[in-house]
Amino acid sequence: MWWRFTPLLGLVAAPALAAHPQCILALPSTNPTPLAAHSPTSSVPVSSQTSTFPTPSSTPFVAFPYGSTPIRGVNLGGWFVLEPWITPSIFINTKNDAIVDEYTFGQMQDYQTALGVLRQHWDTWITEEDFMAIAAAGLTHVRLPIGYWSVPSNVSVSPYIPGAWSYIQRAVTWARKHGLHTIIDLHGAPGSQNGYDNSGRRTNSPQWALHPANVNATLAIMQVIASQLGPQVDAIELLNEVAGFYGQVWDSAVRDYWRRGFDAVRQAAGDDVVVVLGDAFEGVNNWQGFFPDPQGNRVMMDYHEYQIFSDGELSRSHDQHIQFVCRNILPNLAAFASNNMWTVSGEWSTAITDCAQWLNGRGTGARWDGSIGGGGTIFGSCEGFTGNWTTFSQDYVAFLRKYWEVQVELGEAVQGWIYWTWKTESADEWSYQKGVEGGWIPQDPSQRLYPGLCNGT
Repeated sequence: MWWRFTPLLGLVAAPALAAHPQCILALPSTNPTPLAAHSPTSSVPVSSQTSTFPTPSSTPFVAFPYGSTPIRGVNLGGWFVLEPWITPSIFINTKNDAIVDEYTFGQMQDYQTALGVLRQHWDTWITEEDFMAIAAAGLTHVRLPIGYWSVPSNVSVSPYIPGAWSYIQRAVTWARKHGLHTIIDLHGAPGSQNGYDNSGRRTNSPQWALHPANVNATLAIMQVIASQLGPQVDAIELLNEVAGFYGQVWDSAVRDYWRRGFDAVRQAAGDDVVVVLGDAFEGVNNWQGFFPDPQGNRVMMDYHEYQIFSDGELSRSHDQHIQFVCRNILPNLAAFASNNMWTVSGEWSTAITDCAQWLNGRGTGARWDGSIGGGGTIFGSCEGFTGNWTTFSQDYVAFLRKYWEVQVELGEAVQGWIYWTWKTESADEWSYQKGVEGGWIPQDPSQRLYPGLCNGT
């Protein structure tokens, strides 16, 4: 699904942009106006290094055999980077419609009030029981998205609320305790790397690539992540979904950061940690030959794929959604992986509509039912496509199972897959946890009801 977004007007076909489910919020301007760069001299609040939990576990570390055994994983979305569509109640309870992301969550509330809500969320959204359930579901990995404001430093992260680091350490400990491998994913960077709420800040003017201070601050953050968590995790993702589609300045900045970030991880964490890159919405083929010896350097490409953020994608029949995976995505991704670096399908879901509340941003509707506005095609009611899975029809559940299986087939044609996301408050079509409960995701991910979907059998 390669589309370039134009502000508030719709979509223009473009060959090198992959849309993202949490990325379709206030659409960034194609000519961002400058904002203040991340300041290295501000003093409060800062991200504390104090930990109230035990230090990371002494559970023996067993390296995962990347390249020979497929990753079967799940993202722990909405835990350490708030997203309104994953946990709408947190935003509703503020009683302020202007609070649309983690930036405004800290900016527009009393500090202690916001901190109290976040601590409660960090302590309860994902628990050790969730890690146990993830392991029991036959998964091998968790991908843990975090924001830069949660990483220990002596610089200002205001208006973000720091304090999650000890919870992040505890999450890594729980993963190891229950035999799960962890990918730490820097999901939000200084200045915002894409302008979407999943970066921490929803803005028409993302600034990460436009100020060297932001990129340098991100490198310093990566050094802390690698030095403090590197011995406990399998992989570190340098930065999630950088908006390379903004042009040459952004493309050059991310290429420079990938190289310097790789060096930072190697210097701080050694040679065994896998370094994960993204395609910066430019397509995996744009990164052919970026590392001359990627497997020797233990480098992985993280590819994200959804089919719901344009009228063209929403108009596909059930069979066409499956055919698109088989005919358009799988051959290209498999060819890239076989000639370049390890490749993982790092974000995908079974959703075939954008009906989940606030999926396109707090206060924004859906294309599917026309509530997003703009006069586009209306495909029908959202009823029965989102919400509690017990309202889903038998035919819809059967399709969700087939759609899950074909995307697993895609992931296992390369080096594996990581589903987005483990749980949501009210959008079960996105939840791995609810998929297992509802039966469209098997308890054993190697089980198939529809084997050979991509070979016609």
